[in-house]
Amino acid sequence: MAKEKNICEEAAFDNVYTTWVVSLRNYLFFKCGSKEKASDLSQEAFIKLWQNCAKVSPEKAKSYVYKVATNLFLNDVAHQKVVFNYRRITTIGIEKQHPEFLLEEKEYGEKLKTALSELTELQRTAFLMSRVEGKKYREIAEVLGISEKAAGKRISDALETLRVHIKEI
Repeated sequence: MAKEKNICEEAAFDNVYTTWVVSLRNYLFFKCGSKEKASDLSQEAFIKLWQNCAKVSPEKAKSYVYKVATNLFLNDVAHQKVVFNYRRITTIGIEKQHPEFLLEEKEYGEKLKTALSELTELQRTAFLMSRVEGKKYREIAEVLGISEKAAGKRISDALETLRVHIKEI
């Protein structure tokens, strides 16, 4: 019976890291929209894997780092919400200077959030790759394993959905 590789061995950990770090970073980028934040969260996930390497089998390493990364992302979002609410409360006197602007800004934020939630995961992925990363339809098609025309259609559908939900902006 062959000895099972252990994640605590440096070579095994390096193999897991090099295999999954780029895809994990891209996954987090599409969740948070920031390359720096995605890099930080992916590094933290792999640090947690290293710290708990004895508890994680090599077959479960990928799902472990993805789960840890998702939890780190959700914790960060919750923290940002607290920070935002604190800033809003402490700067309430400043915000009262332009109530019309604040109302429009709030309405825009709500419309944008609703519009993005209306996109399918496939549309959102293709749209973000096109608009955020600046990839061409051909590159998107290669990454997603679809035709160039299908990539264009997904982006077109995403734009149409966004236009319907954000008419007055």
